[in-house]
Amino acid sequence: MPAEPPGRRERKNSQTRRSLAEAAERLFLEKGYDQVGVKEIADAVDISVPTMFRHVPDGKEAVMFDDGVERREALLAAVTERPAGQSLMVALRKFMLGRGPFIVDPSPEIRRRTELIMNTPALRDYSRVLWIRCEAPLAAAIAAELGHTPEDITARAVARYVLEIPQFVGGEPDPRAAVDAIFALLEHGVPRPG
Repeated sequence: MPAEPPGRRERKNSQTRRSLAEAAERLFLEKGYDQVGVKEIADAVDISVPTMFRHVPDGKEAVMFDDGVERREALLAAVTERPAGQSLMVALRKFMLGRGPFIVDPSPEIRRRTELIMNTPALRDYSRVLWIRCEAPLAAAIAAELGHTPEDITARAVARYVLEIPQFVGGEPDPRAAVDAIFALLEHGVPRPG
């Protein structure tokens, strides 16, 4: 049975949320994150500050981001809907390489947004919060793929390590090479010396 289309209120809320995100990104790029207040973002969308916080309860650092549901669903789909014969780690690596600082040839908009997030500590920290919110569902999906219980420490460790990658290597001179190195470590362990 197909899902019901969103109602008028849901569509309006979604549009307001999108408008807030666009206004915040534009203002942060123009003036710098620390020079923009929440009132200025709310005014740009012609809503009150309390209304803005109803749409974005996590505060100014969350305005540019969605609620993390799409991120979580895409991450879980990378695991559960991967092609037959593709390993779990290859699927996760491929997913990660399609995100922000790891995209090979990003559009100018994606490049600006990624640089803004990576160069603004509050935005980078909030991005990490969104990644870490995916830990329990990702660990459960990994455990299921391995035939383990949802509490399995191995699945939880893999989920945590994978979700820390954007924060850990996003600022590296060659982030894609850093992702490859971390996934090699996760897949094969620490190489022997010599």
